[in-house]
Amino acid sequence: MGSDYAGEVSAASRSAKVVEPIAIAVCCLVIIVALVVGVGLAAGLVLRHVVQTLPLWIGVLAGARRSRAVGWIGLPMFLFWLVLMSLIWLYLLGIARVISGHFSPIEIAMTILVGAAGIVGIAMFARVKWSLSGVAGLGLFLLVAVAQWVCFRLSFIPAIANR
Repeated sequence: MGSDYAGEVSAASRSAKVVEPIAIAVCCLVIIVALVVGVGLAAGLVLRHVVQTLPLWIGVLAGARRSRAVGWIGLPMFLFWLVLMSLIWLYLLGIARVISGHFSPIEIAMTILVGAAGIVGIAMFARVKWSLSGVAGLGLFLLVAVAQWVCFRLSFIPAIANR
């Protein structure tokens, strides 16, 4: 009887290792679609949002391949976009003015979608004991965080920002 239970736990563990990477890939894809199609098309700024979301494609591909690094790849991007969406909501609610601007109803709806995908992605990261060492995971986290920040900043170059 004890060995049956151990087999069930082992099967559940293997199943989780398949589900979370795919879920992280889907969360990355949801953010890409929300920002490029939802916000980019609505605001006429598709190129800007394509550039901003370039690092998320790494998460999509790593998740689709069920890479053991996908959690560490996705986490900094989920945190980045969740913080950004939270700042937009703090502005919309009149609580803080770190970010300002005019946000259309579709853009506001996309902030909810991006924020939700970020929360789900973070939850998927937290569910699994990823097999990278702490140092390797932290290094990958920092590398992806820098890539996300650089792409975000590049998207404000006039040649990109207005397209």
